[in-house]
Amino acid sequence: MTTNAATILVVDDEPPIRRLLRTSLASQGFQVTEASNGEGALAEAGRSPPDLVILDLGLPDMDGADVIRALREGGNAVPILVLSSRADERGKVEALDLGADDYVTKPFGTAELFARIRAALRHRLQQKGEPPTFRSGDLEVDLVRRIVRVRGEEVKLTPKEYDILHMLVAHAGKVLTHRMLMREVWGGETDVQYLRIYVRQLRQKIEADPERPYHILTETGVGYRLRMD
Repeated sequence: MTTNAATILVVDDEPPIRRLLRTSLASQGFQVTEASNGEGALAEAGRSPPDLVILDLGLPDMDGADVIRALREGGNAVPILVLSSRADERGKVEALDLGADDYVTKPFGTAELFARIRAALRHRLQQKGEPPTFRSGDLEVDLVRRIVRVRGEEVKLTPKEYDILHMLVAHAGKVLTHRMLMREVWGGETDVQYLRIYVRQLRQKIEADPERPYHILTETGVGYRLRMD
């Protein structure tokens, strides 16, 4: 599967939004299918599995969060990009914790949307291939030998720093919420301040400018994302 051959299921109850997305995505070579409500989305995903879902949360028959839950509980790992007018952090965190890969707030720019789509599709391909080495810009992570290099030089990380970086690498391009990271790295809920401290330390070691990070991006109030080049 290449991004240009990918099929994208657009789920939105507003015809003008569906029309805009259909035209914009088709211009980039994507195949587009549509649904105007949650039941239609689940039926379409089951009938003709897409490579990515663009999902509005405010659907007329059910909340978009329930669509995410139904897909994930049914074992469907398709990348889900939430596109919603809800700008509150709680809604973003809930959608991401349920298994959405990313979140874009309306109104949106098509350039940003296309970049998020490409990242989600690359992440899906990476998961399927499970490459032993991750590379992005000047960052290289050998997942077999647990070796991290920046600009060709090996960087020593503490076990917790590596665990955080490994999680971000495993889901590169995807937003990971604070809760997800704390659950996977610490085995449960902990003080989010600990996570912030370790991320700060990690940035000191892998970023050229820790105050303007290139690799580990902050999603304010939500979590972190590792850039994919």
